[in-house]
Amino acid sequence: MDVLKELFELHFHSSPTQVLPLQGELGGSGRKIVRLTAGRHSAIGILYGVREENAAFLEFSRHFRRHGLPVPEIYGEDLNQGAYLEEDFGDMTLFEFLSKHRAGASVAPEVVEVYRKVVATLPRFQIEAGRDLNYKVCYPRDSFDRQSIAWDLNYFKYYFLRLAGISFNEQALEDDFNRLMEFLLSADRDYFLYRDFQSRNIMLRDGQPFFLDYQGGRKGALQYDVASLLYDAKADLPPELRQQLLDHYLDELAKYTEVGRDAFLRHYYAYVYIRIMQALGAYGFRGFYERRAHFLQSVPYALKNLRWLLHNVTLPIALPTLLDAFHSMLASEKLQGLASEADNLVVRIFSFSFHRGLPQDETGNGGGFIFDGRSLPNPGREERFKALTGKDAPVIDYLNQQESVHQYLASVMSLVDASVSSYQRRGFKNLMVSFGCTGGQHRSVYLAEQLAKRLRGRNGLDVVVKHRELERMDAERLESEKATLKKSAP
Repeated sequence: MDVLKELFELHFHSSPTQVLPLQGELGGSGRKIVRLTAGRHSAIGILYGVREENAAFLEFSRHFRRHGLPVPEIYGEDLNQGAYLEEDFGDMTLFEFLSKHRAGASVAPEVVEVYRKVVATLPRFQIEAGRDLNYKVCYPRDSFDRQSIAWDLNYFKYYFLRLAGISFNEQALEDDFNRLMEFLLSADRDYFLYRDFQSRNIMLRDGQPFFLDYQGGRKGALQYDVASLLYDAKADLPPELRQQLLDHYLDELAKYTEVGRDAFLRHYYAYVYIRIMQALGAYGFRGFYERRAHFLQSVPYALKNLRWLLHNVTLPIALPTLLDAFHSMLASEKLQGLASEADNLVVRIFSFSFHRGLPQDETGNGGGFIFDGRSLPNPGREERFKALTGKDAPVIDYLNQQESVHQYLASVMSLVDASVSSYQRRGFKNLMVSFGCTGGQHRSVYLAEQLAKRLRGRNGLDVVVKHRELERMDAERLESEKATLKKSAP
């Protein structure tokens, strides 16, 4: 960690006062990712032992910034120690934004608008910046070629099909793989392929998307990346929205190239399939092989995508054995039982003001944890924070700098973690956790958001957050605005 602190001091001319780990056990890349802060300065530090991959990310980042693309500025690097420092875009990923602003298949308009911005930016990576990119630094291959495709297919075969217990004829499946490879390689592949263009690698700041994790990029076909985004398993985008976003992408793509829609769509769904198989291979490797169960949580969503494809898409090539394997996956009780949402434990997290009483438990369990945040430093006593809430960056930064807050959260997490594990083991369906403070605006809101952030993504959990006093304040503000409009009306 010393090398990251040195890079931070070289760039900001001050030593970091706090270093917080960000990724923990949920990450699948093997990188160590931390946030370093000193006053108003903040940066993300990366430690990773694969020099070639680090070099690719740094080269691509600088190249994309020269093209005006929204990627992180590189503050410093030490490739010999596998370290670099980059711009901090905050904590809100596109996936988290989507999760917070949807109700089942209904996705909020503000989320759709961000997705439209994302797909409109993609051709700039693929074509505009892809024209003069130095593909010599790509790792492990400089193109999505036969070898790259074979790796993905074998990853799927050995780490997903085998470990999930799906039977298949080895030679017949290899024959299908070869036909699929030939078809994929017949698409125009003279573009930048981002490789991992999905909702967890897109950050939001002030409503604008910023892009990360393109170090696996290489030359390839246009279809792959938009397929990665729209069939991102756990994002679970509704088919109608996927089609709208694909149409918008193709409209934007037409501004950069003359690739026709028919030519694009001829290969598109084959790339959807290869991307889903690559993802399933990763889920199988991390989940079945490494026994990191939370990776298997995405499998039912990937199966849902496969079911839709099998019912709605006909490929221009015959892949009978592969399609049979897909049907066997859909019929597998083992796979269907993974992370079944019906069996999830729902954790409801509330913030509230003690002056207005305790939150009511609507599940009939009589309530759960109630934590008193009034012992913590109170941002509400400072004029600069009075109009803000615990969801606003200045308040978050203020509380993040308080050691007592981190000690408090560590104690909370210890208690909640133990209950979550016990509740899941015993088959309970609901757990309620409430944070109270004086006004229900700053500390309790911050604490509720921090707990929700740490629980989201856990296997078998659904997390619901409710800020009681903020909702009341929003309702009162709306009523006041309505009254004002009524008075001013002729």
